[in-house]
Amino acid sequence: MSDPSGTAVVTGGNDGLGREMVLALARRGWDVAFNFLTGEDHAATLVAAVEAMGRRALARRSDVGVKADVDSFYAALADWGGTPDVLVNNAGVQTWSPLLDLAEEEWDRVIRTNLKGCFLHTQAAARRMVAAGKGGAIVNLGSGCNLLAFPRLVDYTASKGGIEQLTKVSALELGPHGIRVNCVAPGAIETDRTRAEVGDYAGRWSPITPLRRVGTVADVAAAVVWLAGPESAFVTGQTLLVDGGVFSQAVWPDYGGAD
Repeated sequence: MSDPSGTAVVTGGNDGLGREMVLALARRGWDVAFNFLTGEDHAATLVAAVEAMGRRALARRSDVGVKADVDSFYAALADWGGTPDVLVNNAGVQTWSPLLDLAEEEWDRVIRTNLKGCFLHTQAAARRMVAAGKGGAIVNLGSGCNLLAFPRLVDYTASKGGIEQLTKVSALELGPHGIRVNCVAPGAIETDRTRAEVGDYAGRWSPITPLRRVGTVADVAAAVVWLAGPESAFVTGQTLLVDGGVFSQAVWPDYGGAD
């Protein structure tokens, strides 16, 4: 069971969902280490924000899909005095391309970052958790694409479906070591990235979502913190949809009020 006085690792922690997760974990009591690819100034301000809460923070530039970078990240974490008690595999990218037009390079980039990055960090963190003998918690970021097929997102959907299965197998293998592995699958979450996808993002998604609103980064971070913490001590191998119910509803024709 993860003690909120330990160390949490967040991949892709520099902005968007990742930044909110870093802050939420720090508020709960974890020291936080995170990686980023771009935005060194943003990373510095995030470190300062965590330290202002009385927690320690470590920021490292590294690519989640490159094993040498991942190994270097955990070596720096050890030098910093941290052993991962919690890992949040958040780093991810996506493209918008039909299957017939998708470039091999884009497919490789998405699978390498989203799926391979999740594997590399899970393996590296879990090895250290096992060696420390304290157990731990791993939370992977999935998507509504875990459940449903989305056009023009074949690479992203494949990566997120893979993450859900990686979560389940990892939970089975790591459970005897006291390591829990779960997945959070967000629905329509309003961020800078999603607002850039389409005009009036909230206005388009809210009417088709049972809770009649889009999600916030705080909604997702709260689910991650719960799965990372002791309150979910008997939960593993599960996917928690944070989607306002949007992916639980069937496609159903309008019967026009017929009984």
